Amino acid sequence: MGQHTIKVPDVGEGIAEVELAEWHVAVGDLVREDQVLAAVMTDKATVEIPSPSDGKVLWLGAEEGDKMAVGAALIRLEVAGGGNTEAAAELAPEPVSESGPVTKPEARAETPQAEEVPKPARATPREDAAPPKTGAFLPRPEGEKPMAAPSVRARAREAGVDLRRVAGSGPAGRITHEDLDRLEVAPDTLAPAAGYQRNTAQEEIKVIGLRRKIAERMAEAHARIAPITYVEEVDMSALEELRERLNKTRREEQPKLTLLPFLMRAMVRAIAEQPRLNAHYDDEAGVILQSGGVHIGIAAQTGAGLMVPVVRHAEARDLWGCAAELNRVSAAAKAGHAAREELSGSTITITSLGALGGIVSTPIINRPEVAIIGVNKMAVRPVWDGSAFVPRKMMNLSSSFDHRVVDGWDAAVFVQKIKSLLETPALIFIEG
Repeated sequence: MGQHTIKVPDVGEGIAEVELAEWHVAVGDLVREDQVLAAVMTDKATVEIPSPSDGKVLWLGAEEGDKMAVGAALIRLEVAGGGNTEAAAELAPEPVSESGPVTKPEARAETPQAEEVPKPARATPREDAAPPKTGAFLPRPEGEKPMAAPSVRARAREAGVDLRRVAGSGPAGRITHEDLDRLEVAPDTLAPAAGYQRNTAQEEIKVIGLRRKIAERMAEAHARIAPITYVEEVDMSALEELRERLNKTRREEQPKLTLLPFLMRAMVRAIAEQPRLNAHYDDEAGVILQSGGVHIGIAAQTGAGLMVPVVRHAEARDLWGCAAELNRVSAAAKAGHAAREELSGSTITITSLGALGGIVSTPIINRPEVAIIGVNKMAVRPVWDGSAFVPRKMMNLSSSFDHRVVDGWDAAVFVQKIKSLLETPALIFIEG
């Protein structure tokens, strides 16, 4: 029998480091050729690593969440034949994670236990010792009323603290705010209401995989972009009427229309007048990379976390084409089957939570893009038409722009153009 070491593969695009997202096997498992052993994640995609042959797992080179260099030893198998590892008994290099070396249970040596030194006996407090004045709980004599200011009593009531059991440090034993500040809450401090129980459980959840990528990208965008958020309300009544009519008369092969394809087409028209908002800003090189193609990212919540599938070349798609491609890439992202190119390359992004969209939001720009359009929830509101209040379907757009390269005036003109197209949806279909 020999040993075969599998290394972190080169996933292309100049990537030198990956994150171990998930193990599919454990030490001692028997694996078959082409069975998935692990999944590694780059900034753009998750890559599965298959087994090159049948074998038995001898060693794992990292823990989930660790970052590994391309070419580093990932896993070692016992295989039939000579394998690719010269010395079968040779231990693999010690894997290194962000928090230090990964301990391998099989390599751990027994450490002799130091002789236990007897602990000194704990001193017993004298019964006649003076009561501590640090907010400790001490029962008062029957019927003795604690002295405290009304504000202290109100604060104690809100916290559920029984002042009769609090030692005061003020004059004549008066209980002060400082006594409550210093109070170390004992298990019986807060008497739970009938039928309620305290929950003291605490779970440590390691931030790895897609969740860590999202955290890193959001933190980087927040730290490096100077955003401006512009909010405008839009009367969606005419568009909703048109959308319902088109859905009732659509052909069987045509997808059902939501608001987003209309918004995408409106953005294409607005970008034609302000192409600099369809761009990336390379702040290190000091260059704006303006794109001719309108590649719209759609922020989508999936079981694995936030992803941004991309509808490429929206400028070359009609309303139904935008809807069909949106459905396709969104379904692929939610199922976890989206290709790398379907999750990257957007030039401007839409973020929408549908009915949960709230009234106003402050979306974070998908760096290095310079604009993101946020869709808030739609609701029927009374609107003054000049003579009376009438019910209208209203919706807010909350949009953020990179203020380093987009002026407030340009941001407002862009949103107002989208607003006029959505409020008069026939204009979306008029070219020129």
